[in-house]
Amino acid sequence: MNFEKILISGEFIKRYKRFLVDVKINNKIVTAHCPNTGSMLGLLKKGNKVWLSKSDNPERKLKYTLQIIEDKKSKVGINTHLANKIVLNALNDKLIPNFIELKSIKKEVKFGDNTRFDFLVLNDFRKTFIEVKNVTLSRKKGVAEFPDAVTSRGHKHIRELLKAKKQGYEVYLLYLIQRNDCNQFKIAKDIDKKYDELLTKAVKKNLNILCYDCKFSSKGIKLNSKINFRVK
Repeated sequence: MNFEKILISGEFIKRYKRFLVDVKINNKIVTAHCPNTGSMLGLLKKGNKVWLSKSDNPERKLKYTLQIIEDKKSKVGINTHLANKIVLNALNDKLIPNFIELKSIKKEVKFGDNTRFDFLVLNDFRKTFIEVKNVTLSRKKGVAEFPDAVTSRGHKHIRELLKAKKQGYEVYLLYLIQRNDCNQFKIAKDIDKKYDELLTKAVKKNLNILCYDCKFSSKGIKLNSKINFRVK
């Protein structure tokens, strides 16, 4: 997934009203859009280096969008809207061994009355739902964690994936770790115990788990290496 333009570097000042951040660029403070509904735990330290994109759209109220924060000298992609684009590029480029033989990819596919899964991938032998979760949290060196706040939406997705499983679909949760400094992934059960319990039961019912980190460059962010899922 490549950015349309080269990102602009700045210094993080503060986040407020959930979707707004103040950033210092060349000694000038600008307000930017923060495309992340999570807590962004551990990332919001004043003085952290950040990178933003700038829109040329004259109708946009906020010209800047926060894309990357530096945490412990490592880049972290915080734009949750990019997660699906990164995974879609990886599916098209056949970078995920589980889905090399796919014939078609459908995005934002409705399931049931009020659920949409990120991807439905099809081949001659199977139909598979993939739900993507963006991961930014790392409280221990080398270990990525999810979630960074209680996630009722995450609870729902686990339940709905199991319903799809009963209807003959293969089901996957893909945790996209938008960092490049972790070699393990685990569930932050101290943050959301219910999510941990639901996922543990779901894995026993053949919910598949995939975890990948990301590679950052001046051009964009791409899927990188498979990461171990640390189970209990």
